Amino acid sequence: MALLGLAAALHGCAGTPDPRLAPFAATLAANDSATTALEQWCAARHIADPARVTASVLNSAPATAPADARHLLDLPDTERLGYRHVRLACGGTVLSEAHNWYVPARLTAEMNRTLDTSSVPFGKVAAPLGFRRERLGTLPRGHRDCPRGTILAHRALLRLPDGRPLALLVECYTRANLAP
Repeated sequence: MALLGLAAALHGCAGTPDPRLAPFAATLAANDSATTALEQWCAARHIADPARVTASVLNSAPATAPADARHLLDLPDTERLGYRHVRLACGGTVLSEAHNWYVPARLTAEMNRTLDTSSVPFGKVAAPLGFRRERLGTLPRGHRDCPRGTILAHRALLRLPDGRPLALLVECYTRANLAP
């Protein structure tokens, strides 16, 4: 049922739907981690070998958080809000650009250090916490947080096993995901 709703949203997002978009969307929907989904997609489409996704940090200065970010993250004004803006690539192919507002206090010190100093995607860094993904919606084509040429964009919340929110994401997927 959720996949049918996603297909309907995709139609509105991308105009005439590309038949290759449904399997890509299904791969994303089947995973709590976008990084894991992109690695599966990269392997299945032979985009790179090995199918390893890395993050290139685009901007270390925090972007203005969405108005509802602190509310969604259950984060008081006194607590620090982390931010990471990255491009996720498999091999040399950029598959996604993502904005990630997260709660550093809900990560370990080592996880925070890794996010600050490496190209490891957030999903891999935080995977030991056992988060689950809650899709908040599909964003419209041309959304202000997404680059030109975005074929699909999601807004999602990552939750810890105890239900506490960990991260608010805006994920923008590129045309490279549909390349033959």
